[in-house]
Amino acid sequence: MLKSSKLLVITEVKMNKRAAIYLIVPAFTGVLIFTFFPLIQIAIPTFQNNQSIFSEYIRFLQNTYNVQVISRTFLIAITTVVIVLIMGLPISLWIARQRTNVKQVLSLLILFPMLTNAVVRNFAWIIILGRDGILNKFFMALHIVNHPLSILYTNVSIIIGSVYLFLPIMITSLVGSISELNIEVEEAAAVLGATPLKSFFRILIPQLTPGIFTGCILVFAGTMTAYTTPQILGGNRHLVMSTLIYQQAMTLGNWQSASVIAIVLIIISALSMWIMRRISRLLDRRPSLA
Repeated sequence: MLKSSKLLVITEVKMNKRAAIYLIVPAFTGVLIFTFFPLIQIAIPTFQNNQSIFSEYIRFLQNTYNVQVISRTFLIAITTVVIVLIMGLPISLWIARQRTNVKQVLSLLILFPMLTNAVVRNFAWIIILGRDGILNKFFMALHIVNHPLSILYTNVSIIIGSVYLFLPIMITSLVGSISELNIEVEEAAAVLGATPLKSFFRILIPQLTPGIFTGCILVFAGTMTAYTTPQILGGNRHLVMSTLIYQQAMTLGNWQSASVIAIVLIIISALSMWIMRRISRLLDRRPSLA
């Protein structure tokens, strides 16, 4: 009787494993076809050169202008991440400590701008940041400046648009992490004499490390690969890697160069996200469940 029950259990486990495999195969096939196959199609032209396999990549990196575009893209992404984190952390902390009903309403308000198309939002920033825009008129009315500032079509305008675009993502990520924290730990620290500032940096921030880095990874990856915001607010004089890809492919018809830029962008983004995840794991002070 005991042997037969064991055989039944083993048979059920094998059937469950087979069922899991059958369920995974369609999803894996879809990912393979719609994700990896296009990447392979992009990568193949970059190695079709008579001189050397990596000659196209070497030629691309030897160009000073291309290196400047990579540096500009990386700098804009890092700056956006830092600003979004500084702005999003106190807002997230305030939202997470509200009552449940209030927190839900505030979370909806934070996500509401994402319901509007990114093109429409970026054109709104043109009205605000232009030479005859709202911001310049405000500064001149207060006599802060004598002449309109050239904010539009600069790196600053791209960063402003990116911050506005990705701030809700950072706040949403942090609110979820803060809501899971035990507030009694902070209360105990206060009883033991810790100041609010010390409690924030020594107790709250270490516990929020995974949430912070998750938000940073999402914002960094989105900013590195964004096209609409740099194209509308940056123009043709301040190209980033995504707009450079469009220029090479659609304007100049150089698909091989566009493929090289796309692969370089993917490698930089993936490597940067891997480094941030490693740092997140090293700084994570939460007790392991193992």
